[in-house]
Amino acid sequence: MAEVVNIIKMVCALVAAILTGNWFMAEVRGAKIRREPWYRPYLSLPGMMIILFFLFVPVILWLAQR
Repeated sequence: MAEVVNIIKMVCALVAAILTGNWFMAEVRGAKIRREPWYRPYLSLPGMMIILFFLFVPVILWLAQR
């Protein structure tokens, strides 16, 4: 039973990553169509979520190991 719960958790994380990535790519496409600067999609909500994830996950892992 514990294995099933772990698989469900992994699938949920994967689906969330896919949805966030697609959302970000839609922002990138929209920015290109509107001829906005290259950094504009990174200032949107999905862009900030991705940036914060890459900044804070190593810190959280480092703190968890202490």
